[in-house]
Amino acid sequence: MFFKNFMLVFVPMFVAVDAIGILPLFMGLTEGIVPADRRKIIHQSLLTALFVAIGFVFLGKSIFRLMGVTVNDFMVAGGILLFIIATLDLASGRKFARTVETIGAVPLGVPLIVGPAVLTTGLMLVDLYGTGPTVLAIVVNILLAGAVLRTADFWTRLLGQPGSQAVSKVASLILAAIAVMMIRRGLTGIITGSN
Repeated sequence: MFFKNFMLVFVPMFVAVDAIGILPLFMGLTEGIVPADRRKIIHQSLLTALFVAIGFVFLGKSIFRLMGVTVNDFMVAGGILLFIIATLDLASGRKFARTVETIGAVPLGVPLIVGPAVLTTGLMLVDLYGTGPTVLAIVVNILLAGAVLRTADFWTRLLGQPGSQAVSKVASLILAAIAVMMIRRGLTGIITGSN
């Protein structure tokens, strides 16, 4: 029964984390950063993502209720943050939060690896399938995301400097589109009154 519940949680969580979709964004955000520092960033992003996602499973509903925050509010705030990051790169060529100490936590750990989709999916699935399978599925999917991010050095070497810069710009454009989608969904939810 546990394994069946785990698989029922794993698949939607895999889609929510979207490890493959994060890779070009990671490459764009870490363009020009040496491989050793990239590994530190991956480590920090995974720890942040795990801490936030697991903490959210246990405390999310209570925190939101206490603060009067809805999932839609969270989506709008996360979307605005991502849009600012993407706009800085596209408009000025400057990277946002380019320090190894911070980029892993924000925006990689949250809201890219663990964003509103993962958090809301986790809250729904824990009610349906239990805490154990949900937490395990979250951990496995975040670790899979880390394994995918570790392939970025290979892709960077393969593409070279011009290719990496092109991927960086495309990734920033995708990031801006994701941000607009998050803001749109959040605002739609606020207007219609759905959570």
